[in-house]
Amino acid sequence: MNDHFTAEEVLRNFGSMAPKRYTYSDVKKLTNSFNYKIGQGGYGEVFKGELPDGRIVAVKVLGESKGNGEEFINEVASISRTSHVNIVTLLGFCYERTKRALIYEFVQNGSLDKFIPDQKGSSITNCYLDNKTMFQIAVGIARGLEYLHRGCRTRILHFDIKPHNILLDENLCPKISDFGLAKLCKTRDISIVSMTGMRGTAGYIAPEVFSRYFGGVSHKSDVYSYGMLVLDMVAGRKNLDDGVVSHSSENYFPNWIYDKLEKGETYDTSGDITGDDQDNMIKRMIMVSLWCIQTNPSDRPSMGKVIEMLECNSELPQFPPKPFLNSPTRSAKHDSSTSTTS
Repeated sequence: MNDHFTAEEVLRNFGSMAPKRYTYSDVKKLTNSFNYKIGQGGYGEVFKGELPDGRIVAVKVLGESKGNGEEFINEVASISRTSHVNIVTLLGFCYERTKRALIYEFVQNGSLDKFIPDQKGSSITNCYLDNKTMFQIAVGIARGLEYLHRGCRTRILHFDIKPHNILLDENLCPKISDFGLAKLCKTRDISIVSMTGMRGTAGYIAPEVFSRYFGGVSHKSDVYSYGMLVLDMVAGRKNLDDGVVSHSSENYFPNWIYDKLEKGETYDTSGDITGDDQDNMIKRMIMVSLWCIQTNPSDRPSMGKVIEMLECNSELPQFPPKPFLNSPTRSAKHDSSTSTTS
């Protein structure tokens, strides 16, 4: 069976659930011959477009591949099964052998990583998120993940949760995107899944994903990535900045913030450490995140429990144990993404 036929069979099996299929000629037309590029990565490029009914869309055009389009078909298959305010909506796709494109709703404010300042304190947008907005974004992402893990008819593990894959709409409502590495679970049990190879992005990959020594791969692997993402957002620095992702306990940010928290200090979004604990919102996000990045997967909460801990208006979560292992680092020999695009 050839690769093209295999992909066609998968797409045919969608039946009525399938998003609309467009020809490559259609894609060129709705993007005005790929005139307005709004993003680029290892996967290809993203263009702004307009459907015949006037809706503005983002068209993700994948680079030509000689493979069977597994990541592409995986993304179509995964996201076609979702319907949630915190999951980006797939409106259509194009699949003509090596010509592949995904047509998504246009999410006005782009990705979350553009709002996270780097170590120098600057962000791409020069816009900064206040505490309340960060909290609402954290809760929204948690709800989206809980839906993927427990709310879908077909359970979905994302395996590449990071700021770059969270889009913010005009109201800064977060939407999880990029399902190229997602794994569909045919059974309702997602406690342990089989997986070959490592997938994800350095700095966000759970320990058990890069070494089974730490346990089985499961929905708790997404929980770990979520915890690292929220710490990034709260800290106002990107997890992949040089010197932040490090095997050194001195440089590894979760260890640093844990030590400060242990001393009764808290981290405010301006980047200063202060003993003033007036803002429990930030402290709650940090505490929950530290639970999410526990080395042992069984020690991490489910996303349902994460939502419960975040939204609890009474006492703060129990103080977590100190995580003793971090995600793999980025190096010159190892790009920030493994088995995926940025």
